Amino acid sequence: MKTNYIFLLFLFSFSTIFSQNGNIKGVVTDAFGLFVPGANILIESINKGSISDENGNYLILGVPEGTYEVVVKYLGFEDVTMQIVVTAGQTIVTNFKLSESPEELAAVELRGFSLNSQARALNTQRNKANITNIVSTDQIGKFPDANIGDAMRRIPGITMQVDQGESRNIIVRGLAPELNSVTLNGSRIPSAEGDNRNVQMDLIPSDMIQTIEVNKAVTPDMDADALGGSVNLVTRSSPQSFRLAATAGTGINFITNKRILNGSFLVGDRSKDRKFGWMIAASINDNDFGSDNVEAVWANEAESPLTGEDITVNPYVEENDIRVYLVQRVRRSFSANFDYAFNENNKIAFKSMYNWRDDRENRYRLRYDRINPVFEDGTENIVSYTGRIRRQTKGGIPGGRIQNTRLEEQRMYNFTLTGEHLVNSLQVDWLISAAKASEDRPNERYTQYQTGSSIALAGDFTNPRFPSFRPTDPSQVTLDRFNLNSISEENQETQEEDFNAFVNFTLPSDFFGNGDGIIKFGGRLRLKDKFRNNNFFEYDPTGDNPQAFGTLAVVPTRDFTNPDFLAGSQYAAGSFMSPEFLGSLNLTNPALFEEDDVPDEYLRANYNVSEDVFAGYIMANQKVSDKLSILAGVRLETTKITATGKQIENEDDEQGDITDESSYTNILPGVHFKYDLSNKTVFRLAWTNTLARPNYVDLVPTVDILFEDNVIVLGNLELDPTTSMNFDFMAEHYFDNVGILSGGAFYKRIDNFIYTQIGEVPVGETNAGFRTFQPQNGDDAYVTGAEISFQRQLDFLPGFAKNFGIFLNYTYLNSKANGIRNEDGDVRGDLDLPGATPNMFNASLSYGDNKFTARLSANYSDAYIDELGGNNFEDRYYDEQFFLDFNVTYAIDKNLRIYADLNNITNQPLRYFQGVRNRTQQMEYYERRLTFGLKYDLF
Repeated sequence: MKTNYIFLLFLFSFSTIFSQNGNIKGVVTDAFGLFVPGANILIESINKGSISDENGNYLILGVPEGTYEVVVKYLGFEDVTMQIVVTAGQTIVTNFKLSESPEELAAVELRGFSLNSQARALNTQRNKANITNIVSTDQIGKFPDANIGDAMRRIPGITMQVDQGESRNIIVRGLAPELNSVTLNGSRIPSAEGDNRNVQMDLIPSDMIQTIEVNKAVTPDMDADALGGSVNLVTRSSPQSFRLAATAGTGINFITNKRILNGSFLVGDRSKDRKFGWMIAASINDNDFGSDNVEAVWANEAESPLTGEDITVNPYVEENDIRVYLVQRVRRSFSANFDYAFNENNKIAFKSMYNWRDDRENRYRLRYDRINPVFEDGTENIVSYTGRIRRQTKGGIPGGRIQNTRLEEQRMYNFTLTGEHLVNSLQVDWLISAAKASEDRPNERYTQYQTGSSIALAGDFTNPRFPSFRPTDPSQVTLDRFNLNSISEENQETQEEDFNAFVNFTLPSDFFGNGDGIIKFGGRLRLKDKFRNNNFFEYDPTGDNPQAFGTLAVVPTRDFTNPDFLAGSQYAAGSFMSPEFLGSLNLTNPALFEEDDVPDEYLRANYNVSEDVFAGYIMANQKVSDKLSILAGVRLETTKITATGKQIENEDDEQGDITDESSYTNILPGVHFKYDLSNKTVFRLAWTNTLARPNYVDLVPTVDILFEDNVIVLGNLELDPTTSMNFDFMAEHYFDNVGILSGGAFYKRIDNFIYTQIGEVPVGETNAGFRTFQPQNGDDAYVTGAEISFQRQLDFLPGFAKNFGIFLNYTYLNSKANGIRNEDGDVRGDLDLPGATPNMFNASLSYGDNKFTARLSANYSDAYIDELGGNNFEDRYYDEQFFLDFNVTYAIDKNLRIYADLNNITNQPLRYFQGVRNRTQQMEYYERRLTFGLKYDLF
C-alpha cells in the first residue's frame, strides 16, 4: 500500500510539472537555408538549453510559463536573440536564421559555403556529450573521394583496408573492421560479406551522405557493439526551401587508359505551410580499371636429401602467382526522403536508400606451385627449383549484365520510418527500419591448364620484396605443354536481413538545481537473419570434345604479358584462354560436357544464422554546474543465436546439417564528463563498456575433414563475445575562425578477443597429424593510444598567404594480445592485437581565393598484423600505405564550379608481407586516376 502511495505521488509530481511548464522547439538554418547542426540554444535566465541535431531541429523541454530571451550561439556566426512567450501546456515553435559574423563573412564569400560546412561539423562536435568526430558532406566534397570509405580515412584514428584501389573495410583506433559498427540513420547496416560482419564502405557514394558521425565513446542509448567506435552515416534530409544540386564528370584510369563516368543530382523543397518536406537524390559512378598483382607463399623448411627429414632452410617461395585483373565497377545509389509535421507536437519522417553495385572482373592467373628445392649433390645447399605451372582464366557467361566476366552484384537497401512526439514535457521518439544486403555471383567460370610437376625453375629471391620465378627450359612451357586441368562454374549467394526497432523516452530533470538536464530511457529490438548458399560444378569434355580443349595451343588465347607491368617487367603473365571462348562453352549440354558436383568446394561455406538482440537502457544527462555536465547510465543487451552448418566427415563428402543455439547477456555501464573551461575550450572524460559479437562463419557448428589436405576445419558456437572496458580523455580548443586543436589519450582492456587457432590432432587420436583450424577466444588484450588534430585557416598571415589552410591529425597505438596459442599449443608472447595500426597520419594543405581552390592531401597508415599463422614465420601483415591526392576547383559563378581530382599520386600498392617486412606475400598496384567535371548548386 505504501509503495502504491509513493508511485501515485511520483505521477502527481510529474503531472504538476507538466501542467506548469511548456516547451520550445524549432529549426536553425543559415543564410542559404541549410540546416545548422550543433547550434547552442540557451535561455540564460533559467540556465536551460538545447543543441540542434543534424537536421537543425532543437527542443527545450519543461520551460516554466513566462517571457524569456532565447539566444543562439554558433562558432563563426553572430549570436541571434529572440524574445519568446511560453504558455503552460503548449509547445512554442520558433525558428532561427543565422548569419556569418563580420570577420568570417569575407572568408565565406571567398570560399563559397565550404567554411560554413566546416562550422557545422565543428559546432556539432563541440556540443556533443561524448567523444565524437563529425564530418559534413560539404567538407567531404573538398577531398577527391568518390565513396564514403575514401572520405572516412581522413578522420583522426581511422584507417581503411583497400580492395581494388578503393577503401572498403574500416579500422577505428586500430581495431579490426569486425570490432566496429556502421549504422545508417541510426539503424545497423547489414553486411553482404559471407564470412564476416564488415560493411562494404565502397558501396556507398560519398555524395549521398549528409554527415559522418564517428562516436569513439558510445553512450548508453547507442548500440554497444562498437569496440573501436560506432560510425553513423546520416543521409540528406528535406531542405527548408528549394534546393537543386548536380554533378557531372569523367576521367581516366592510367593503368588501363579507360574512362571514368560519374554523375549525381539532388532536388528537394518544402510545402508552403512548412509541414511537408521532400528530397530525392541519385548518383552513378562507372569506373573501368584494373590492377597488377603478385602473390607468394613462403616456406622455411624442406626435406633433406641426406636424412629424408625436414630441415630449416633459407626462406623460399613455395607458391607464386602473377595476376592481371581487368575490372568494371558500376556504383548506383538512390535516396528518397520525406517528412511531415502534423502539428508542433507530432512529426514523422521516412528515409530510404538503395545502393546497387556491379563489379565485373576478368582475372588471368599464372601460378607456380608444388615448388620444391633442388640441392647440390651431397649437400643441403639449394641450387634451383622444380615445380608446376598453371594458367587460369576467370570469366562468366556471355550477354546480359555478365558479359563474359565474373559478375559480383551487391545490393543494399534501408527503409526507415521515424516519429517524434511531445506529450506535455515527455518527448517520445521511435524508429522502425528494414534493411537488406546481398551479394550474388552467378555463373562464375574458371578454366585451368597446367604442365607436369617437374618444370625446371630458377628462383630469384635476392630482393624478397619482388620474388620471382622463370622456367630455365623454354621448351617445357610452350602452349602445347599446358594440358586442360579443369573447367568449372559456381554460383554464390549471400543475404543478410535486418529488422530494427527502438523507442526512446526523454524527460526534463534537475538533480543539481542548475536547471538543465534530462532522463532518457528506452529499448531496442534487432532481428538478423543471414544465409549463404553456394554450389560448384566441374565439367569434363565428352566424346570428341576433349580434343578441342586438349592444350592451350588449340583454344583461342590472349597474351597479357606487359613490359610496363607495375610490379616489374620480370613478371611475364603470358597467354590464357580468352574469356569470350570460355563464356561461349555450352556446359549444360550432356553431349559435350559431363557435369560433376564438387561439394568439398562449397559445403563448408553454406550456413544459416539467426541473431536476435534485445536491449534496454536508462541514462541521465545533467549539468552539475555552469561548466560541468555528466552523462551516466547503463545498457543491457541480450543476444540469442541459432546457427546451422554442415558436417562433412568422410572422403565421400556425406553431409548432414548441424544446428545449435547459444545466448548471452551483457551489462554495460558508462559515464561521460564534459567540462567547458570556456566557450572555446572543452575537456571530456569517459568510461564505457562495449562488445563485439563473433563473425557468423565462426559461430556455425561446421565439421569439415579435408582428407586430401590433412586438414580439419571447425566452427565454434561456444565463442564468447569480445568485450572491452574503455577510458577516454580528450581536450579541444576551437578557434574563432572555425578551426580546432584537439588532443587526447585512450585505453582499452579487451577480453575474449577471437583468433583462429591452428593446431594438430595428437598421436593416438582419429586423424592424427591433421592440422586443425578453429576460432577461439584469446585471454585479453590491451590497447593504449593518443590522438592529436589541428585544423585552421591561416588568416593571421599577410597578403595572399592568409588564403592557406592546414588540416593535420595523428594517432598513435600500442597493443598487446595475450593467450594466443601456436600450432604446438604453446602460448605465444609479445604479439600485437591483429588489426592494431601503430601510426596513422593525415595532412592537407589548401589554398582558396575568390575563384580558385586547391588542396594537396596525404594519408598514411602503418603496417599491422592482419592474420595470425601457426607461428611467427606464418603471420601475415598488412603493410604501410601512403596516399597522396590533389584536387582543384574553379568557381565560374556562385552556383557553378569546375573541378579536377588526381588520386593515388604515389601509385601506392596494396601489400601484405609474411613474417618480416621485406618478405612480400602480396602486392597489388592500381596506378593513378584522374577525374574532372562540373558541379552545380542552387539554393
